[in-house]
Amino acid sequence: MDSWLIYRGEGEPDPDRIARLPEAPPWRRFGGDALDVPVPPVDASTTRRLGQRAPLPIQDDEALQLINAALYLRRPLLVTGEPGSGKSTLAHAVSHELDLGRVLQWPIVSRSELREGLYAYDAIGRLHDAQLHREARDVPDRSDAPGTDGIGRYIRLGPLGTALLPTERPRVLLIDELDKSDIDLPNDLLNALEEGSFRIPELERIADRPECGTVYVLDDDGRSVPVKGGRVTCHAFPFVVMTSNGERDFPAPLLRRCIHLRLKPPRNERLAALVQAHFGEGADEAHADLLRGFAESDHDGELRLTDQLLNAIFLTQQAARDGNAQRDDIARLLMRPIDPRSHG
Repeated sequence: MDSWLIYRGEGEPDPDRIARLPEAPPWRRFGGDALDVPVPPVDASTTRRLGQRAPLPIQDDEALQLINAALYLRRPLLVTGEPGSGKSTLAHAVSHELDLGRVLQWPIVSRSELREGLYAYDAIGRLHDAQLHREARDVPDRSDAPGTDGIGRYIRLGPLGTALLPTERPRVLLIDELDKSDIDLPNDLLNALEEGSFRIPELERIADRPECGTVYVLDDDGRSVPVKGGRVTCHAFPFVVMTSNGERDFPAPLLRRCIHLRLKPPRNERLAALVQAHFGEGADEAHADLLRGFAESDHDGELRLTDQLLNAIFLTQQAARDGNAQRDDIARLLMRPIDPRSHG
């Protein structure tokens, strides 16, 4: 295997490998002062996607090269492919193997706006607390006090905002199904990812007050983190995975600034590794007939999703345990072809 690869798709965590990543190119350095905050470990979301044990689904050589190109160049990775090809799982695999902590997830819908990915300001909650103070003198008015007891209590960073915090090690950010957004979000997102920073106007307006130069806010992990001068600037640019099911085209400026990876659905070794990761060693051989039928959908033009295969294996295992002889019928029902026109 090429020695330059940081992420190798092997599945076994190696916390030291990310330290071997060279300094960013001069045009992708952002200069935020590194925060000394621990990164939360991977959570149940990663375990659900990757399974309980190695080996994890391997990537082909081209995919490995492009994933590492995004790491080296500090560029977002735009991942396209059929549903069930493992687009969002890729972010969890990289975070797990490089020990980069909990994956920050931003699922996109048609109403998503850049602001919600960056931060939320609870102006109503602040007004309510101030009103309580006026009505009951024994309730302290904390709406204008510095730090986490003041305006910082009402500001929470979103997944994108947390990813851009100046952490020593890069965070992993999954922007899922970007193609579901409205027409403006990709262009708005491009500016934040190009600059590696963003402003919080509510904090900028009070930054000249001696007690408000640094305000502590909550991040997406629920931690209290400092924001200086109302601006967040990253130190280590996050590993950003943006997924798309191809429902729309993206603007050329965004495409120029991304590394584009098209993932093929898992088949052969990747499919066998996926089944082993979730059901244990030898599970691929025990259910070879289901894997074979799943793979044959490539030739008959029918769409089947990886989740269907995992569901079929799990349920047929339960049926066999109870002496149920309807294994083939159960598998056939769960692995019926999907109409791609009705699947997002």
